[in-house]
Amino acid sequence: MTVEGTNVEDRAVDSSRPHAAEHARQYLESEGAEVDHPAAGSLILLYTTGRNSGEIRRTPLRFFEVDGDLVVAASYGGAPRHPDWYLNLVADSAVWVRRDGDLFEADAIPIDDDDRDRLWESMVVATAPQFGEYQTKTERTIPLVRLVRRA
Repeated sequence: MTVEGTNVEDRAVDSSRPHAAEHARQYLESEGAEVDHPAAGSLILLYTTGRNSGEIRRTPLRFFEVDGDLVVAASYGGAPRHPDWYLNLVADSAVWVRRDGDLFEADAIPIDDDDRDRLWESMVVATAPQFGEYQTKTERTIPLVRLVRRA
């Protein structure tokens, strides 16, 4: 997949957080099969365009499957601010997703409050209880984002 004539992977910049960069490296080397992460098997790589830099940013994220789409939570471990990847996709909803060996274009659509509350309890916290703990650490509502594959 190319952007402006360049492969998305070649242009992607990994997180400055060493563990996230290492997870992305492991993911790419094994097509998601061998990542030293508690949610291995439920990880994707999300590629966003930096809202200030214009660089393609690559972030490993835990995903949830909802009605055939992928949903991610902008938890940032319960930090008081939203993660950069979330702020990037709010600025530009055109993203790329790597799920295992498949890299595809998607639209990132923040989930509205009613659906977010329903999915938060029934899907996110029910299958990954640590996200409930993240929510208790912060005053912000942790957003959920649906990643809809482009046709």
